[in-house]
Amino acid sequence: MSIVNTLALKSNRQIKINFDGGDLSSDAGLLLIKEFVSKLGIDKLFEHAFKTNDSAAFRYHIDKDNLLQMIYLIIAGYFEDDASDELTNDPVFKAVLEKDALASQPTVSRFFNRMDEDTLNQFLTIGRILRKRIYSIQMPEAIILDLDSTLLDTYGKQEGRAFNFHYQSNGYHPLVCYDGITGDLIKIQLRDGNKYSCTGVVDFLQPILDEYLRDYPAIHLLLRGDSGFATPELYKQCEENGTSYVIRLKENAVLREKVSYLVDELDEITKENKVDYAVVYGEFMYQAGPWPYERRVVCKLEKPENQIVYLYTFLVTNMDSSPEYLLKFYSKRGLMENFIKESKNSFDFASVSSHTRIVNANRLQVHALAYNVFNWFRRLALSANMRKQRIDTVRLKLLKIAAKVIHSARYTTFKLCSSCPYKNEFYETFSNIGKLNVQLE
Repeated sequence: MSIVNTLALKSNRQIKINFDGGDLSSDAGLLLIKEFVSKLGIDKLFEHAFKTNDSAAFRYHIDKDNLLQMIYLIIAGYFEDDASDELTNDPVFKAVLEKDALASQPTVSRFFNRMDEDTLNQFLTIGRILRKRIYSIQMPEAIILDLDSTLLDTYGKQEGRAFNFHYQSNGYHPLVCYDGITGDLIKIQLRDGNKYSCTGVVDFLQPILDEYLRDYPAIHLLLRGDSGFATPELYKQCEENGTSYVIRLKENAVLREKVSYLVDELDEITKENKVDYAVVYGEFMYQAGPWPYERRVVCKLEKPENQIVYLYTFLVTNMDSSPEYLLKFYSKRGLMENFIKESKNSFDFASVSSHTRIVNANRLQVHALAYNVFNWFRRLALSANMRKQRIDTVRLKLLKIAAKVIHSARYTTFKLCSSCPYKNEFYETFSNIGKLNVQLE
């Protein structure tokens, strides 16, 4: 068989290629992820905190192992269930899962199809427990709750698939909340594609606020949202839960009239220079129709370079900082767009391929958990010169390392590629994991 599948380079007939190398792997860096997962106690947590409603009396591939397998596969960049069949005998994957073989694609698909509302709630519990363990290592002074929504493409007649006018496409429209400082995904919730950005946001956010107020009262909570979240119910929720917020308002004639004095000010500034960029800031108290009382609104009026039309930005807030500071604080919300982009491109959040909506909601939670495990690994364990790198770069440099496995009577030794240019980073990361002081209980 190896002779049949052997290729010879046309550029040099003396070089031949086949896939008959034996007990080798291209994912040896996953051994670092295994060490990190073990340090956080994730494998043991899954044993008692995750269980599908399974009627079978016995399964060789149990729920905990199946979930761990999917986490490792996603972190390594294998997003499709079919990858399980190709990697079933991969020595690194067998080592990190401590199994003789991986669960097959049909087993993985059946595993996902057993998921329901119970497992969805279990993922929320697991997220809270792991967050507490991460904060026991490094307690943040503040958390920026960055709210947004995004589109996950769907195909065929999937349950919950609908046309979204904003994106001009069919799919799901989940709510997401990232920590704008660390990039941690605090919560994600699958919704039908035709839901508006702020639909259900109060119910979505309240468990997060309850958790932080109960478990981390010293952490200062801040919230940012675009104009899709400009709803008085959200303002009231933040005010009642001690959360500082900055939320963009949609521009309208009333708001523009409130800052007409800024137009005069900007006209004066640009009177003799209509080419360069110019900006002025202001604030006022404002009460829209549905609001029970006035709230502070800050404004930025800017003239872009080489343009004569002024641009308005209005933010409603309960913070006392200067308008200039608040506008700059809000503009950093753009970082979350990078978090969403990395989540979708590098962890395949759009891998919602099941027909049933509840199964897709659980699939999304698995991918979200994989994202968080890697993000914690990157922030707390990676060598210092790699912590700001994206997942694709880290995969290439540190996870996709060739290795040969050697079995002896007592040990299994992985001989990693001698010419790997990132040996020092590998050793430093391994050392950093050992130094982590995690409070598991």
